[in-house]
Amino acid sequence: MTRKEKAVQNFYEGYNCTQAVVLAFSDLIPIESEALLRFVSPLGGGMGRLREVCGSVSGMFLVLGALYGYSDPKEKLGKAGLYQMVQELAAEFEEANHSIVCRELLGLSEKRQEPQPEERTAEYYKKRPCPELIGMAAEMLEHYIERHPVGEAAP
Repeated sequence: MTRKEKAVQNFYEGYNCTQAVVLAFSDLIPIESEALLRFVSPLGGGMGRLREVCGSVSGMFLVLGALYGYSDPKEKLGKAGLYQMVQELAAEFEEANHSIVCRELLGLSEKRQEPQPEERTAEYYKKRPCPELIGMAAEMLEHYIERHPVGEAAP
């Protein structure tokens, strides 16, 4: 199963968009899966259903941080390199979808939604582009990692 397929399957199992993407790459991240899922859980729904940055995009960025991130606050090259990676993936996603903002991707006019998530029914899945966006994010991230092997200097 590809990472794209895993990410989409994760979403259909009930994980939010961020969790679905991150979980598809969890074998590369040295954090226990349950802790990882809890840590990234607030970012679904465009950050807690605020409908801001798409959860699948946030998932890409979190995986980048786990793989290429820095821990020394004085490490300017590491920070700049990571930010460049984030901007490259954001631009690629935005080019394909015209936005990285959840509400725009969903065609919603209101910024905030009720905090209660919608029930995951067949009708829910029919009206949502989320599985396609999650799959696209996972595929973009996988290709990015292939082009930039972990351990090499940031671009």
